Amino acid sequence: MIIDATNSIVGRLGTVVAKEVLRGREVKIVNSEKAIVIGDPKLILKRSLEKRKLGTGVQKGPHYPSKPDMMLKRSIRGMLPWKRTSGREAYKRIKCFIGVPELLKEEKTVSFANKKKPLKFITLGRLSSLIRQKWKEKQRKK
Repeated sequence: MIIDATNSIVGRLGTVVAKEVLRGREVKIVNSEKAIVIGDPKLILKRSLEKRKLGTGVQKGPHYPSKPDMMLKRSIRGMLPWKRTSGREAYKRIKCFIGVPELLKEEKTVSFANKKKPLKFITLGRLSSLIRQKWKEKQRKK
């Protein structure tokens, strides 16, 4: 199953993908940088930066990704029974891509796009670029 994540809400897309991989199907998600997170962009960015800060101290984890495809995959991981082998095996059946790879251009895709755009949202691509930008600024100050 190939899913186009353009204008899809991350949480709703994640639940569909989690159900499919738990059933044993392999799911490939293209255009993951165009998936949207609903909410105030400033608060979402603040929360994401706080999560990334957790993995840098003495604890050495948990690590949160900054690439949009890995951010989407990590959010889907939270919807799987990670502590069971079925959840870990299902996680291996998820493939996320930035853009559309050459191999998948000819394939038919399924879209779960939101018909009406919410007022406040941010795309994973934009969130990723803001996280990297803020992270570099903090590293320069040190």
